[in-house]
Amino acid sequence: MDSRQFLGLQATHNPHRWVLPVVTGISTGGGFLYGGCGLGAAVAAMEGTSGRRAVWATAQYLSYAKPGEVMDIDVTLAVHGHQITQARAVCHVGDREILTVNAALGDRDLEASGQWEKMPTNIPRPHECKERPHVLDWSGTVSGRMDQRIIKGREEIEELDGTPGDGQVLLWSRIPEVIEGIDAATLAILGDFVPMGVGQSLGIRGGGNSLDNTLRIGTLVPTEWVLLDIRIHMVGRGFGHGLVHMFAEDGTLMATASQSCIVRFWRDMPGPGPAGKAKK
Repeated sequence: MDSRQFLGLQATHNPHRWVLPVVTGISTGGGFLYGGCGLGAAVAAMEGTSGRRAVWATAQYLSYAKPGEVMDIDVTLAVHGHQITQARAVCHVGDREILTVNAALGDRDLEASGQWEKMPTNIPRPHECKERPHVLDWSGTVSGRMDQRIIKGREEIEELDGTPGDGQVLLWSRIPEVIEGIDAATLAILGDFVPMGVGQSLGIRGGGNSLDNTLRIGTLVPTEWVLLDIRIHMVGRGFGHGLVHMFAEDGTLMATASQSCIVRFWRDMPGPGPAGKAKK
């Protein structure tokens, strides 16, 4: 299975229109399309229409698509040059716009290269790490289709006691169903974890809803697991901001994902913050 099959993305007779049936398997436990799957589908659609690989893509999340709905993805190739295509994808359910994605796609024959951001050292391998526990029943959702092993972070719900952390979470992550190699769409799905990092960094039983996500893609290499180095930069005014570095097992920095999110508490979950107080 590749990333398009995982998402359920379908081509149409019009090369500029794609469709994504929204099902539980690409949705959150809250019952709406997972932001990383929306961005991944848009990136895959733009790559399919242009015939080029994504360099970067940025999504603005506007509304929610729910299981049972079908999201149309309309691709526009605004500029199609010799080496680079500038494109956008408008993703909508009927007249309701769900997200808009702008992107650049292409490859250039240039020998110069380098990587200055390094993967954290002395970290255990995935099989040596504890599986990330799920607070809620996420079976059948996109979270249930991911395999994640926690290196640094709060493993138990009791640890989310309102005590702030240092702003970093480390996870090994993979999508076992996607066995045909890492691509930009897969990294879009795996990289949507700034909201989770916000909850961990604040020490709250919560996270957030994404406002945006900017994916920047470098060199892709074969790897089963991807290391997510989640860095939360700041939280204020009810919003959180952070970045995810995505490393292959050999240390190659394959992509980064930068996000802002609305900070929210989990419903009906006792503990620090408004949700816990309301429960009491």
